[in-house]
Amino acid sequence: MRNTARWAATLGLTAATVCGPLTGSALAAPAAAPTSLYAPSALVLTVGHGESAATVDAARAVTLNCAPRPSGTHPAAALACAELRAVGGDLDALAGPGGGICTKQYDPVVVTVDGVWQGKRVSFERAFANECVRNAAASSLFAF
Repeated sequence: MRNTARWAATLGLTAATVCGPLTGSALAAPAAAPTSLYAPSALVLTVGHGESAATVDAARAVTLNCAPRPSGTHPAAALACAELRAVGGDLDALAGPGGGICTKQYDPVVVTVDGVWQGKRVSFERAFANECVRNAAASSLFAF
């Protein structure tokens, strides 16, 4: 049941992020043709305490849009999008070990990323041993 609720929340946030600009006055007046085409990049990131996203409730969720410009509820949207572009959308490269020194306390934290990156479906899950290890990943993408 928790997994179903997480997917429903993820799909709802993604739909609101992608389709949000299409509501209100945007439907009333036709917009000028775009000057360039871009692949959509809209992600929903969650974090929760536990070993697997299937067994934990999300403690926090943010949205991140990277095209046509960085936006969303992520606290460092521009920096997170720049990091994603630099690694070609490889989330494993951003979640790698950082240079921080952390205790060996085991209090697992799970981060998920679901949505679309440059037109391709993305689903990512990574468990970190504790908050310090997550923060030491040296990526602003996971710092929310």
